[in-house]
Amino acid sequence: MLGTYPTDKGLSMLPLSDGIPARRFPIVNVALIAANFTVWIFYELPHLNSSVFHASFYPCTVNGSCHGPEPWGLSWFTAMFMHASWTHILGNMLFLAIFGKNVESAFGSLRYLGMYVAGGFVAAMTQALITLIGGSAADAAAPMLGASGAIAAVLGAYFVLYPTSKVLTLIIVIPVRIYAWVFLGLWFLYQLLEANFGLFSARSGGGGTAFFAHVGGFVFGLIAARLLVSSGRAGSDAMDPAPAGALP
Repeated sequence: MLGTYPTDKGLSMLPLSDGIPARRFPIVNVALIAANFTVWIFYELPHLNSSVFHASFYPCTVNGSCHGPEPWGLSWFTAMFMHASWTHILGNMLFLAIFGKNVESAFGSLRYLGMYVAGGFVAAMTQALITLIGGSAADAAAPMLGASGAIAAVLGAYFVLYPTSKVLTLIIVIPVRIYAWVFLGLWFLYQLLEANFGLFSARSGGGGTAFFAHVGGFVFGLIAARLLVSSGRAGSDAMDPAPAGALP
C-alpha cells in the first residue's frame, strides 16, 4: 500500500492540532478529505478486496512486466484515494486536516491542489522506481494504495512554511507542544531510516509501508514550497504563523 499514516508504528506520536487557525476556508483540503471518505464508504467498503484490486497502483505496470486492471497512467491517481482500513484512512485524514489547511492558505487553492496531486505522482513513481530496481517480482506486483504519499508532500511544504508553529502532539498518552520542524523532521528521519533498511515495497498481505513514497513526496513538497516562497507565489502570511496558543 502507499503507506499507512505517518505514525503507523504504534501511534507513538499523534498530532492533535498545529495551533494555527486557517485564514480562509480551506475548500480544497475539505474537498480532498470528503473525496477520500466518499471513496472509502461508498466504493471500497461494500467490496473491499475487489475494489483494492481494481483501483490500486502496481509498480510492475510501469515497465510492462505485468498487466494491471487499469493502466499505470490512471491507477497512480485512483490509488491516491484508496485505503486499506479504517485506521489507515482516519490516520491519513487526521494529518491532512491538521497540516493541509494552512498550506492551502499559503499556496492558494489551485496551487495547493496541483501540489497535492503532483506530490502523489512523485511519491508513487519514487516507490515504483525503488521497487523495480531493488525489489522482487512479487514486490512489484503488490498493490500500492493510500493518500500518504500526497500528504507527505503537504508535510514537506508545511516544514518550509510554518517551521516554528507548535504542534500539539500526543506522545504515547502525554499531550505536549513541539515545534513543527522537530515533529516533521523526526517523522522524515524515521521514513528515511526505514526506507534505507530495505523496506522497498508494501507487500500485499503484510501490511507494509511504502517508505520511499513518503520520502519522495516530502522532498517534493519541500522543494515546491521553497520555489513558491522564493518567487513570491506563496502568501507572505505563510511565514508569520498565528500565536501557538490559538487553536483551529
